[in-house]
Amino acid sequence: MRRFVRFAGLVCVSAAALLSGCGSGISLDEPIESRIWRLSSLGMQPVAASGDLQRDAQITFDGTRVTGSGGCNRLTGGYQRSGSSLKIGPLAATRMACLDANRGALESSFVGALQATTNYSLLGSQLSLLDAGGRTLAVLESR
Repeated sequence: MRRFVRFAGLVCVSAAALLSGCGSGISLDEPIESRIWRLSSLGMQPVAASGDLQRDAQITFDGTRVTGSGGCNRLTGGYQRSGSSLKIGPLAATRMACLDANRGALESSFVGALQATTNYSLLGSQLSLLDAGGRTLAVLESR
């Protein structure tokens, strides 16, 4: 019986230690900088990769700048990150015509999500951009 109680206590302590690391899912030890983040969902809608890396909506954080593509146009702007807060923008974009109306709409929504971001959550290779209410605006995957 004593062995069982000791074992159960050890299991509880181990579980508590593991769960305390779960918290918000944010790993400040794993920066978001210097990685290419490809858009995988916008809100709750999945976004399929085009197969052409140059045409996918994606961003990269470097220093104090964010650069990338909305799918049609190149994007650039500033960002600030502190703890779990993330502010992106204002963003500037090239003004190339987007011949595919769906890609144009996706780009517009992606830029809007980037500029509405106030917080983020990082879980492995998945970066979730969140609004002030904690709702997911976009999910990006690093490659």
